[in-house]
Amino acid sequence: MEDYHDLFRRLVKAFGIAELDYVFTGALAASFYGLPRTTTDIDVVVRISGEGTKRKLVHALTQIGVRADEKEIDRALASGYRIVTFADSKTAYTIDFIFSSEKPKKRAGTVAGVQACFQTPEDLISAKLQMIKITMPRERALKDEEDIRAILKFTGVDIEAVKRKAKKETTLSIFEALIASKNS
Repeated sequence: MEDYHDLFRRLVKAFGIAELDYVFTGALAASFYGLPRTTTDIDVVVRISGEGTKRKLVHALTQIGVRADEKEIDRALASGYRIVTFADSKTAYTIDFIFSSEKPKKRAGTVAGVQACFQTPEDLISAKLQMIKITMPRERALKDEEDIRAILKFTGVDIEAVKRKAKKETTLSIFEALIASKNS
């Protein structure tokens, strides 16, 4: 059986062949910017810009052994959540696809010897702040808080840009508390 990094390599290859606009996010991006941690899935944002993009995505995923279905993508897009999970046939992992109509901001990086695109640290922190905001009970958000602290410690982050976005998304108090706890 293949491992997590094998799935990552296959995904990067598939996205390249299909010429998809993507960024890895979630635990994989948090590990890239902060401290490595375990996870049971790969989270990726993919820009969907029409029917052709969906078909290319499904075809590319099917070619590498991921059980993808265009109808599931349509349901995810129609639901408004814009998220679908597909299982990999060669590992025990799943891939969470988050669909965006906008071009994702990205930063290039290398994981397991493979060049890939990752969500910017600022956007990753903003997404994690949103998760912390909605997670109840708050103790369940500890991993996201740890990820943010590690990203701030090990990666250059435009703190003011995160603060501006956090103010708009009403997560500024959460972010400021995390900064204060990182510095204490």
